[in-house]
This record gives sequence, structure tokens and C-alpha cells, in this order.
Amino acid sequence: MVNDTIADMLTGIRNANLAKHKVARVKATKITRCLANVLKEEGLIQNFEEIENNLQNELLISLKYKGKKRQPIITALKRISKPGLRGYANHKELPRVLGGLGIAILSTSSGIMTDQTARHKGCGGEVLCYIW
Repeated sequence: MVNDTIADMLTGIRNANLAKHKVARVKATKITRCLANVLKEEGLIQNFEEIENNLQNELLISLKYKGKKRQPIITALKRISKPGLRGYANHKELPRVLGGLGIAILSTSSGIMTDQTARHKGCGGEVLCYIW
């Protein structure tokens, strides 16, 4: 938990999903708030809220499950653009995750958005992660 807050957030959500927790706690930064907002808009999480802590604010992300066996809505998360190796794509080369079943989250000049929204707006950017 040093330099890559996006990877820390994805790992926190992945671990909470595997343990079937109701809530995942992650550090609250500007980019994690935007990522949580995109996940909420896509229906992959129920809600998120920021809580004030003495040292660092935290996001409480309410996870979503389906069925009686509580199968997680998010089956996998993969970090693409890392601090040591950035990954970019223009609007013509935006990736399709699992043939359109998953989403790619991008950081563009217009803000953080999904691959579908970026295709519609015609802008490319840094591919942050894949979620399916």
C-alpha cells in the first residue's frame, strides 16, 4: 500500500468479494472516488460512502451479490496500466473486455469513464483496469 492506490483498491474489492464481505474498505483519494462512482453507475457495486478518519479518509464500498449462494457480481478485476508500464489506447483501439461482457475503465482528458462511454465520445486515454 505505497504508490498504487488503484491496485490497492482493486485488491481490496477482490479480497472482500472472495471472502463474501458486505463492505470493502479502501483509501479515499480523488481517483478511487471516481472509480467507485463508475462502478456504481455500471451497477457493479451497491453504493459507496466516504468516512472521516484521523489519518486518512476511507471509502466504504458496499459490494453486490446475486442469488441465494451470494455469487459476486464482479468475478474478476485486472490492473492494466501500472506505474512501471503505462498502457494507452486511442479511441479506435479501445479494448473490448470479454467481447463486450466486461468493462474497461479509462482515464481520459474528459475524466474517468468506461470504454463504451469513451467510444461514444470519441476519446482515448490510459487504460486503468478491466472488470468482468
